[in-house]
Amino acid sequence: MFSRLPAEAREVLEYTLTHNRWRRYETINLIASENVMSPLAEAAYMSDMMHRYAEGKPFKRYYQGTRYVDEVEVRAARLMGELLGGALVDPRPISGTTANASVFRVLAPCGGKALIAPVQAGAHVSHTKFGTLGALCIEHIEMPYDPENMNVDVDKAVKMVEEVKPHFVVLGASVYLFPHPVRELAEAAHSVGAKLVYDAAHVLGLIVGKRWRNPLDHGADVMTASTHKTFPGPQGGIIATRSEELYKPISRAVFPYFVSNHHLHRLPALAVTAVEMKLYGEQYADQVVRNAKALAEALAAEGFKVLGEHLGYTKSHQVVVDVRPQGGGAKAAKLLEDANIIVNKNLLPYDPPDAIKDPSGLRIGVQEMTRFGMKEDEMRQIAVYIRRVLIDKEDPAKVKREVTEFRKRYTRVHYALDAPGVLEEGPDGVKLRLLY
Repeated sequence: MFSRLPAEAREVLEYTLTHNRWRRYETINLIASENVMSPLAEAAYMSDMMHRYAEGKPFKRYYQGTRYVDEVEVRAARLMGELLGGALVDPRPISGTTANASVFRVLAPCGGKALIAPVQAGAHVSHTKFGTLGALCIEHIEMPYDPENMNVDVDKAVKMVEEVKPHFVVLGASVYLFPHPVRELAEAAHSVGAKLVYDAAHVLGLIVGKRWRNPLDHGADVMTASTHKTFPGPQGGIIATRSEELYKPISRAVFPYFVSNHHLHRLPALAVTAVEMKLYGEQYADQVVRNAKALAEALAAEGFKVLGEHLGYTKSHQVVVDVRPQGGGAKAAKLLEDANIIVNKNLLPYDPPDAIKDPSGLRIGVQEMTRFGMKEDEMRQIAVYIRRVLIDKEDPAKVKREVTEFRKRYTRVHYALDAPGVLEEGPDGVKLRLLY
């Protein structure tokens, strides 16, 4: 296919196509931070906008030639705002981390203080001194952890807020089975003049789909999120708030502090995905939560130690498994990859921080396989495959062959708008390659 190309280009394209075939048609992808766009959103993503710049805000750019970009950006922001109950939304952050940075920069000065969800409760690195808070010279102070409820210890955290008087409090996480206590901590934060930031990177789709409460309805001042996890859009971030007083300075911090050009081809793909979630988001989010619970129960029945049993295992898209009896997270994740099952190793609440290279657990997410049409029965079959590899110690190559055949039945994206044909007739009679 590429025989006439220079070797360097041919090798890159061959690796890319091999990756596409493997990840989209042969593997069971259970990475909790990934998802896929619909063919229609992908078509919108693959537009000329990927080549262009539009620094600044719509209709107030520093570049010419952005009239259509401006219209798309305004619509993407409006659609996302509607999904979040009338929020003001800035869609320009190119990741959840840059969204966090823009918010943190406004809410606290260098030398300020932030209370964050404890690392045991899955705080993202951008919430910590090792990431964005450290880069901004903001002190990170961890709130107490309640191991029984696998969450922030509400009573102790409220007292800490009152004593520390931070500039802001951060909730939300990257390992995230149960909702964080928004209302209680928002009230405590507001009582000392602090703001509450909710990082919804992992659960934006569950919030939009009304399976998780909207933190803006429960006292959060600002919500940040990724647009490519349980919300199945292009990789990127958003900032949402109902306070114009906060929206304006935070929006000014996005550009020029943390984003110059904001990868414009994300915008039409984000808008298309927002329309899909408006139509199908509740069905999708409901099935995601059902699938996560079904997978957790099935893994437990197959002999695994699944965290959160006394709490019903999970209320999110994630399942967390202690695989120390199976050799630890690093070994288990590699064996599963050899069987075409993709997960990630992860620290568990009782792991020391220095165990990050070989932690005790696996973090599993069901949102992408749900997007491809899998339901509870399929989750139970996946649990069997995982048991055969990690407990029965079957040859991963043997299981891989079965996984590959199984996966071939689930290749169409669900909960999505149908894409028109590849070619459409233009007004001048010339066929234009407009859509996927």
